[in-house]
Amino acid sequence: MQSGEVKVAEDSDFKRFIELCVETEGWKQEYNKRNTSVHTKINDVSDFKMFKIKTTYTDVSAEVLYDVLHDPEYRKVWDHSMVEGYEICCINPNNDIGYYSMKCRPFKFVILTLHSWLDMGAQYCIINHSVNHQKALPKKGYIRGVSYLTGYLVRKMEGNKCQFTYVSQSDPKGKLPAWAVNKVTQIMAPKVITRIHKACLSYQKWKSTHNPNFKPWLNPEQMTLPRLNMADIKPLSEFNSRESLDDESCMKESDIGENDISDEDSSD
Repeated sequence: MQSGEVKVAEDSDFKRFIELCVETEGWKQEYNKRNTSVHTKINDVSDFKMFKIKTTYTDVSAEVLYDVLHDPEYRKVWDHSMVEGYEICCINPNNDIGYYSMKCRPFKFVILTLHSWLDMGAQYCIINHSVNHQKALPKKGYIRGVSYLTGYLVRKMEGNKCQFTYVSQSDPKGKLPAWAVNKVTQIMAPKVITRIHKACLSYQKWKSTHNPNFKPWLNPEQMTLPRLNMADIKPLSEFNSRESLDDESCMKESDIGENDISDEDSSD
């Protein structure tokens, strides 16, 4: 699927994403410590490089990680970068459109995505790309980024372990100075992995007292979102915000802290 396209994700869409997760050709290693690697790759879609993070959690099951990545109420607990997040509508129980805004000093970002997920038995896959919806217009002071293809691959391993891969091909709109790119790959990306890991370790206790049986990402009959009205879908170009990263003069290295990065792709 292409950015702006709204339809049910097909097997070929998930296959394409998984290929990005496992391929090595053209990817440059930027970081490799404590079982976590970060790679980047030049692409012909955006001036921003594709970004891939891979790690193995030795004390978290694939099932728990998959729940944490999906659960919108729990995200409010662990994702300290999030300003606001909610689902707007669904195409079917495995494809919905959601809104996510985050802070990354001195900027604020918004991303609106169609996000799709698939339980493949030995692995779980969640993918998203940007769309435009009438009920989520640009906000003043927020940069509206574009996700061409972003997602998670969670692979089951023996015991209470799982392999976790995050890939993003996106454009936050504008230019980032070299020091900011380096900080993302060397510091922020590994800290995202740590933050998600900590969230996983606390999830089951939290979920036991917060609607424990409600998991619509696993139980389609629990999906309560309104159905998509295609009349609400607009071209990506129609709602372009005027905000961008181009004013580098307002960016200072000291401004960006350890919490100033999203832990997600505009998933729930």
